[in-house]
Amino acid sequence: MYQPNPIDTSDIQVSEELTVLCEQLAENVHEVWAQGRIREGWTYGGQRDDALKQTPCLVPYDDLPESEKEYDRSTAMETVRLILKLGYRIVPDDKSK
Repeated sequence: MYQPNPIDTSDIQVSEELTVLCEQLAENVHEVWAQGRIREGWTYGGQRDDALKQTPCLVPYDDLPESEKEYDRSTAMETVRLILKLGYRIVPDDKSK
């Protein structure tokens, strides 16, 4: 039986600057997900219906319910924490400022 065993990142503190980055990542995660769904023939619907390929989450990130945003935020935050845990640094490129 499969038992997930993610790397423990609970000891990793994320700066305010990286927290802002995580929100940008979360929004992009949603955009990539939505693009993929649309490509697969999904459309907006008031409730999720797999048979009709409809979901209420095919809306801009800002219009998502907080519960859906939190799912994307969690994915982004855990990704950033893992990058830091593995010894990488995340620093802005001077050109992007």
